[in-house]
Amino acid sequence: MAFELPDLPYAHDALASKGMSSETLEYHHDLHHKAYVDNGNKLIAGTEWEGKSLEEIIKGTYDANAVAQNGIFNNISQLWNHNQFWEMMGPGESKMPGELEKALTESFGSVDKFKEEFSAAGAGQFGSGWAWLVKKADGSLAVTKTENGVNPLCFDQTALLGCDVWEHSYYIDFRNKRPAYLTNFLDNLVNWENVASRLG
Repeated sequence: MAFELPDLPYAHDALASKGMSSETLEYHHDLHHKAYVDNGNKLIAGTEWEGKSLEEIIKGTYDANAVAQNGIFNNISQLWNHNQFWEMMGPGESKMPGELEKALTESFGSVDKFKEEFSAAGAGQFGSGWAWLVKKADGSLAVTKTENGVNPLCFDQTALLGCDVWEHSYYIDFRNKRPAYLTNFLDNLVNWENVASRLG
């Protein structure tokens, strides 16, 4: 079974009033995300990875010693990353569940401190990549950043929240102001109920 591009969980213009335009979603989901799906399917066809899950392929093809990852990893990891990304945002008013607020406060001192650390990670990621809130194997929470398509699965971590800091995710709406994009993401776009549901 080939992987397919999942539909957005909301209309293309659903996030426009919150700072992510329909044009951004048309390019980011319909073109960039679709390219990862199409290229990933082509690259795994006829290989040992055909028929495996996204998670199995990501963990099996990631090379911790490589400066640049291989094509299968790059496309399949970005396919997975984007599947999560759309779900981590939402058009409605999102109130942070108490359990998540408590966990963030215990781990970072306050929700505001978490947001500061997350924004700094995203702004400080040189070039393309992601900022993450993760749950580590020992159950503790941490903010991390990864280059290109690398994600928490590579380190046996659970992705609670991820923000894409590749230029195509923010340039239409924010031009080169990545910090402003990150602030808007945390303040207006995150579906905190989805994040809380990943705590397990």
